[in-house]
Amino acid sequence: MSKPVRPIIVVTGANGGVGFGICQRLLFQLCEVNPTDALPQSFALDSDTSDLGLSSGYDGLTLIMACRSTKRAEAARTELLGLLDAHVAKLRKRKDYDGHADEFRKNVVIDIVSLDLAMISSVFKFADEVSTKYPYISRLICNAGVASFSRISWPGCIKQMLTAPMISVTAPNYYGQHSGERSIDGLGWVWQCNLFGHYVLFRSIQHLLLAAPPSLGARVIWTSSIEASPVYLDPDDWQLRRTDHSYESVKYQIDLVSTTLDRRALQSPASRRIRHFVTQPGVCSTNVSAALVGPVMDFFKVVMFYVARFLGSPHHPIMPYKAAIGAVHLTLASLTFITLYTKSSSTNMEDRMRAPRPAKFGAETDWYGTERVGVDEVKDWEEFKGEGEMLLGKCEALFQTFKDAEEVTVNWDTASEHM
Repeated sequence: MSKPVRPIIVVTGANGGVGFGICQRLLFQLCEVNPTDALPQSFALDSDTSDLGLSSGYDGLTLIMACRSTKRAEAARTELLGLLDAHVAKLRKRKDYDGHADEFRKNVVIDIVSLDLAMISSVFKFADEVSTKYPYISRLICNAGVASFSRISWPGCIKQMLTAPMISVTAPNYYGQHSGERSIDGLGWVWQCNLFGHYVLFRSIQHLLLAAPPSLGARVIWTSSIEASPVYLDPDDWQLRRTDHSYESVKYQIDLVSTTLDRRALQSPASRRIRHFVTQPGVCSTNVSAALVGPVMDFFKVVMFYVARFLGSPHHPIMPYKAAIGAVHLTLASLTFITLYTKSSSTNMEDRMRAPRPAKFGAETDWYGTERVGVDEVKDWEEFKGEGEMLLGKCEALFQTFKDAEEVTVNWDTASEHM
């Protein structure tokens, strides 16, 4: 009898913030035979629904938490399993309970594998370890990232709050950022931790993604931000060493690179495709800004988030579990309902039939805080798609350089053992 096909999912930065929310949401959703996050969203309801392609339920999951701190990851794993057990107990009380959650829970494996995106050698080591332990990977969720915030410009903060209050708590422009920081590998630190480290990870486990069973397929979900912007892009500073807006820039680079990768994938035979999608978690309360402003100011910041939602902002899920909906939808939904951006107000049929523009899927909520998936197009794609090709070419060349150096090191260490 053949073994049941179960998803094997890697989540980077899984021990806290949105990464933890993604793990929790995946576990809760897969307790259901037909997860709600896998259902079509409002923007996809005009798609062909003759073949939903939805899962009839998985009886297990292997979740690989790729984290820098093993200690924090172990604590997070314990918490996740406790939350899952409580959720299953709650489901058992339903009158229509079918036993699926208990069967799923028996086959849940949460593995912890060390990964430090700021060290390319750590990325290669991670890939080697998972390659020896697992026959395939069906999803890679590139969630981990850093922001090099240094200070708050209070005059700028007050000005933006007075002139554009909603934007000030959605895409603030008053956070100062460090510049010139480099990783141990000599690369731009923010650039490597957010983009290049994940690119090396994808390329290093690409063979495992290609080995995923056809019924699961393979996808890479890249995490961008609502603050992603092409305004600060400089082709001569593609590693973002000089800019003092590295966060907004690297998140937009992620939009470009992931979109370029997906367009290339669509040109490959269906059996060799690894789809790439980009998501953003909206405005979420995590410990990143808390460390910058302190607990008191962080409390008032969260209060302002709720005020913004009350006033009609759809971009404030606030809680990591709600902020994870975009990534989990892209993980579980049928490709039928993960479409490129096709909205158009034009009445010209020729305009409406043009190739779809690239989409970014985001976490949204209504006035009551009920989460949903939103979709928008990647900003200024037509203007900057050449930049995406250039960035991807530079990432690939740099990856090959590190790969060649790693192979030389491995071969030398092996030879030394026999001397």
